[in-house]
Amino acid sequence: RERQVLISWFQTESKELVANRLFITVGTVNTHLKRIRAKYAAAGRPASTKASLVARAIQDWLISPSEL
Repeated sequence: RERQVLISWFQTESKELVANRLFITVGTVNTHLKRIRAKYAAAGRPASTKASLVARAIQDWLISPSEL
């Protein structure tokens, strides 16, 4: 589900739109994004911005540029 939230967030302008698209709350969206960021930080590769998360996800083959 984290990957699904991540891709939806990259494709939309706001977390509210992600929540509406996936039928979850904004709090749940935030929780998933915090978990993703924590995993990158634990691996020594922090991603504190949306742009840095996009870069990490592409580098790690979690998403392809065509999914953006």
